[in-house]
Order: sequence, then C-alpha cells, then structure tokens
Amino acid sequence: MKNNKNHILIADDDNEIREVLTILLTAEGYEVTAARDGQEALDLADETTDLYILDVNMPNVSGFAAGAEIRRKYYAPILFLTAYSGESDKVMGFSVGADDYIVKPFSNTELLLRVKAHLRRAQVYAPSSASRQAESVHTDMGETSVSGSSGQIRHKDLILDTDSQSVSKNGETILLTYTEYRILELFLTHPRKIFSLDNIYQSVWEEDAVGDSTIMVHIKNLRKKLNDNSRNPQYIKTAWGKGYYVD
Repeated sequence: MKNNKNHILIADDDNEIREVLTILLTAEGYEVTAARDGQEALDLADETTDLYILDVNMPNVSGFAAGAEIRRKYYAPILFLTAYSGESDKVMGFSVGADDYIVKPFSNTELLLRVKAHLRRAQVYAPSSASRQAESVHTDMGETSVSGSSGQIRHKDLILDTDSQSVSKNGETILLTYTEYRILELFLTHPRKIFSLDNIYQSVWEEDAVGDSTIMVHIKNLRKKLNDNSRNPQYIKTAWGKGYYVD
C-alpha cells in the first residue's frame, strides 16, 4: 500500500477496458497501475501490489500463466476477468491460485464490491512475520484442540493460528491462499462434521454455490499443499456422496 492507498495492478490488452478500470478504481481512492499484457503484469508485480485484476486472454503471456507466476511469489488476491462463464474456465482460474472470477461484461458496482471484499479479507490474512509463526508442539495424533489464549487450533501435526492467519505443519509454514485458509479453518473448527459442497461455499464465500468443481479444486490444492494422499487422507477426508470433513 502506497500513501495509505491500496495499490491495484490491472492487466488487459483492451485499451478501453484498461481505461474504464483505471477511472473506476481511481475514483474509489485506489492507486492503479495498468499493464497491456501478462508479461508486463509480471514485470510490474511486486510486494506493494495489494490486488491484481487480470484478463484471461492476453497476448505474450496469458492471464492464467501470469496469475500462476504471481501466486508463487505474492499473497495479494487475484481476480480474473474473462469473456467466458463456463465452469471449466473457473476451475482453471482457481487451480492457479485465483481468489475470484468476474465475467465480461461486468457490472461496475459488482466489481467494486468484490474488490473491496477481497482487500478487506486480505488485510486480515496478511502473512505474519517469522516471529509470529506457530511453534511446533506435541499433540495427540487423533485429536483437534483449540487454545483460546494463543488463538491456535491444533490437529495432528498441523497448527492453524487464527491470530496470524497462518498454517504450519511440523513447524514449517504452509503457504495458502485466503480461500484455502478459510476452508481449512472451517474444517478444523468443526472436526468430524461433514460439510457438503454447498455448505463449504456458503460458509467461505457467503453466497450460494455456483458449481461443485470450484470447491473440489480448492480441496485438491489443499491436499497437495498439506502433502495429503487423496486415496488415504490424513487430514481432509471424503464422505462419499455427502461432502468433506476432518477427523
């Protein structure tokens, strides 16, 4: 954030859309940097950017490719703009670390509401410093415990710190997106409770589900980051035909 203003980087090869987004976001008090394609977005991306809005279909480097590279380095929310509303496109976006998906032509009001919501959540989910990382502790492997004084939820060798919004495994921090963190937090705060896909979507996004694949992609990403075998999971388990749960 520069000069107490949130910094948003937008990337779109359509000059008119870049201008509209710049005017719209600047009028709301945001500092805006505009890129003409995915490669320029990668060149401009840095730790001062608070949110990215990337068009999917751009020359040189696509929005998906740029988003995937940005996600490897930075925590800031990524919103994809696309002319396609198919579920497969959304699955692709979420699989590379997207936080949201906005279909063109978009409503200015809806876009601003989503930007504000993601910036608000990202400020809560700001990565903690090394001094605030959860320490490795011994727990019974089959139990989930909550420590009110430290704000920690412990499950097997996982520690979810609700104060710093971080997750660690055997003392090593696991880098999660905001959405992945919220899903894991939901499971760990309600052990053994089975959540349907609709339950998860409503709890995390606070709106009705738009497709099963969205949640399934996030679960797949979570399992991968937790090094959890989907065929014999230790953490996120599948209740076939019902949903997911942590036991």
